[in-house]
Amino acid sequence: MSRTPQSQTHCRPVSRLRVGRWALLGLLGAALLLTVGQVVPQSLETREQELGTLRQDIVRLQTDLEVVRSREDSLEDRLNVARAELALQQAKVSEADQALALADARVEEARTKISSLEAQLDGVRGDLRRRLVGLYRLGGQGFLRLFLAMEGRENLLPSIRQLRFLVRRDRLTIDRYVQVRDQLSEQREVLEQQLAEAEAWRGQEVERRDELKKIERRRQKLLKQVAEERRNLMARTDALQEKERKLLRFMNDLVGSEAPPLDGAPVQEFRGVLDWPARGEVVAEFGPRKDPRYKTEVPHHGIDLKLDQGTKVRAVFPGEVVYASEFEGYGPMVVVHHPGRVFTLYAGLELVNVDKGVMLSLGDVVGLSAELLYFEIRVENEPQNPRQWLR
Repeated sequence: MSRTPQSQTHCRPVSRLRVGRWALLGLLGAALLLTVGQVVPQSLETREQELGTLRQDIVRLQTDLEVVRSREDSLEDRLNVARAELALQQAKVSEADQALALADARVEEARTKISSLEAQLDGVRGDLRRRLVGLYRLGGQGFLRLFLAMEGRENLLPSIRQLRFLVRRDRLTIDRYVQVRDQLSEQREVLEQQLAEAEAWRGQEVERRDELKKIERRRQKLLKQVAEERRNLMARTDALQEKERKLLRFMNDLVGSEAPPLDGAPVQEFRGVLDWPARGEVVAEFGPRKDPRYKTEVPHHGIDLKLDQGTKVRAVFPGEVVYASEFEGYGPMVVVHHPGRVFTLYAGLELVNVDKGVMLSLGDVVGLSAELLYFEIRVENEPQNPRQWLR
């Protein structure tokens, strides 16, 4: 059966049109697949790098916190610990924020990929539907009928090649459909994982912000306690300084009103060989005392001896008692005038055993100590380091 030129002319353009359209769709699908398969955007890589740096900072801050905790002793140390905890928790909150932002970005990226894959799947599904409709219209022996309908039966090779092309094209379409479908399924699983990760970081962010608020409240409380301690310390410092000023004025009056120098060998000749007023532990040396935290300074013109209560306190050199009574801030106190215009002062006594005007010999008991004895040596009214006078 021969075909009319009209039918021949009609068949070839349609075939070329369909082949060209299928090729175009295949190229478009390949391009979309390549687009979906690209590496993570630079913004995500940058965020991951920033997150890694932030986590290194957290490790460093945790190490710093352990160091500060190992030194915790005073209220100021506790405040330093709170500061370190606050810095660490702020870094952890930043980590949660950054990780959450990264997780949300990955979720958005997964959704974009799913949308692209769904579009591809719809396109491939449409192509398959059109191909199936075309095959249905051709009937059960559609490819054979198409083959027989092609011109040039005397030379079957071009027709066979065209059929092979059509079959291969349909097979590639089916393969692409399966591939895109599988990719879509995998990407949906990725999206579920990314959503779960984002939700976990969202919960951690809330918990870490709550913990940050607790640490900040604790730090504020410690700041108030430190401020109160500082005020108390300043008040005690002022009281100690005023106590020392009163003693200085008292000794100035005492020295200024003193009778002519006492007879006898001056104490200066025995400098470095005098006996201690009592045997005990020196708990505060001569010289100003400086608070290590607040840098306040209090004068200290003698030494503090820790003694058993009731220990006898003895005169370190013969002399005259010029004061034996209570003195504000020092408790019961005895002042002895020695030859050479040297004065010794014994304060913090539990009991005074001498009266004003009494002459003392070396080693006479001036009183009984409380648990802490304060001892001074002055030349005229200039404080001296007792260790340079005692042996």
